[in-house]
Amino acid sequence: QVQLVESGGGLVQPGGSLRLSCAASGFTFSTYYMSWVRQAPGKGLEWVSSIYSDGSNTYYPDSVKGRFTISRDNAKNTLYLQMNSLKSEDTAVYYCAKGIENGMDYWGQGTQVTVSS
Repeated sequence: QVQLVESGGGLVQPGGSLRLSCAASGFTFSTYYMSWVRQAPGKGLEWVSSIYSDGSNTYYPDSVKGRFTISRDNAKNTLYLQMNSLKSEDTAVYYCAKGIENGMDYWGQGTQVTVSS
């Protein structure tokens, strides 16, 4: 069965950095788009980033472009999200997802990121 397990969240000060990881299993990781989405307190899901199966193309909304970097290691079946210059508005539970856009069909349990001084 598909499993996605996020890690790396925590408390960080504004302007700081965190690196999230997502360990994937139960499917052929290297053949799928992967994505990160987040949910801030009291808000809906927000798309954060996506990456093509071989890592050659990446996609970001304006809200995180230039600050976040998505990457993947297909040999390790692992997805990453490097987050720099973090802002309070980045506070959310971050989920990795198999697929892209309306094709996202599995999500992990999430990891909490809190940006606060």
